[in-house]
Amino acid sequence: MTATGRRRALAAMLATTAALGAFACSDGDDAATGAATSDVGTNESDGPDVGDGWHGALVREPAARPDFTLTDTGGRRYDFQAETAGELTLLFFGYTSCPDICPLHLATLTMALERSGMPDPVVVFVTTDPERDTPEHLREWLDSFDAGIVGLTGTPEEIRRAEQAALVDPSFYADADGNPVDEPDADVNYEVGHAAQIIAYTSDDLTHIVYPSGVKSDDWEADLPRLADGWEPRPDAP
Repeated sequence: MTATGRRRALAAMLATTAALGAFACSDGDDAATGAATSDVGTNESDGPDVGDGWHGALVREPAARPDFTLTDTGGRRYDFQAETAGELTLLFFGYTSCPDICPLHLATLTMALERSGMPDPVVVFVTTDPERDTPEHLREWLDSFDAGIVGLTGTPEEIRRAEQAALVDPSFYADADGNPVDEPDADVNYEVGHAAQIIAYTSDDLTHIVYPSGVKSDDWEADLPRLADGWEPRPDAP
């Protein structure tokens, strides 16, 4: 199957997996599955389509483009804030062994980006499973969606600092039943709970909107050109 065919097949599964929640790839307790955006809080009362026709979730207080440095799949140190400054940037934390949310979220996004007239944002994927996601494996997996996606990895401590800088809930390892564990067992299949939203940073180097799992390709197609034009505050915004 070609990369495009794979993305279409994955996107077709969205209807059956969107209800898995905003904290991905783990069947843990409510504290895990209910955490959508951590300190990058959304205007939850308005639902997924809020504020002047946007299809993501508006954050309560815009947050600055985070300052963290990880290593890209080519072995080069990547300063996220410096490398993406002033550019429309989409940031996603996840892992390649994720059975559902991660591949579906990326498939939906990249399907929209392939359509005529779409902008060319910087898309950055940070693995939350550096033990299994070697640079080579991470690159191969991302290439199946879009070879332009920046893949980043690092030590668990570096990744945790990146999550903190991006104001998302910290990832955690879980056993096959979804119970958190301190360290993964390399001989046993394990999952990684992690924040499932894609965070959008606009040309003002702030995030005003995030995209939880379950957004559709058409939602991206509607919002991306507007985001590329720069953020326009809502009429009722301070």
